[in-house]
Amino acid sequence: MTGLFLTFEGGDGSGKSTQSALLTEWLTDRGETVVHAREPGGTELGLELREIILHRRGYMAPRAEALLYAADRAHNVATVVRPGLDRGDVVIQDRYLDSSVAYQGAGRVLSTTEVRELSLWATEGLLPHLTVLLDLDPALGRERLDASRTRYDRLEAEAAIFHERVRDAYLALAEAEPGRFLVLDATEPVGALQERIRSRVSALLDTLTP
Repeated sequence: MTGLFLTFEGGDGSGKSTQSALLTEWLTDRGETVVHAREPGGTELGLELREIILHRRGYMAPRAEALLYAADRAHNVATVVRPGLDRGDVVIQDRYLDSSVAYQGAGRVLSTTEVRELSLWATEGLLPHLTVLLDLDPALGRERLDASRTRYDRLEAEAAIFHERVRDAYLALAEAEPGRFLVLDATEPVGALQERIRSRVSALLDTLTP
């Protein structure tokens, strides 16, 4: 694997898409080839799974939800992420296994260890070089969503306590792996956040340059 694998994590409304787009523009200007990936829905199969996971009406057992995410992740890594990394590209992904640990593990009150191990099995142990965690109070995240949309998916529509468990889990993950995570206060100005992200990514790119 010669490329760079970057993931963006955080609660709903934390600004992952904005920061990802700005980073892509900067990397492209540097001459890097950037591959965008997301979960769920980064492949044709993933789009079908995304519709089931996020928009299916009615009850879905928490373990079934976790398994569907793992299936999407396995296919996405095998067909998009690893090929890009093998080519030497920069792969930027919106959500990865940490999302499952936070949402399906802590949010659904499943074992976070088991959920993580499931994802590691699905991806053959692939971890990002860097995970950018945009930390935001769930109440503020909901205000941002309310200002931009009128319809929510199954996870966005969960109660506040669910999203509080998700946030706590994210912060615990970052504390356990400080070398992989860059934790940022998502209320800071967009430009200031981007500068910190670019600084960290630039240092990683320097380590990969022969």
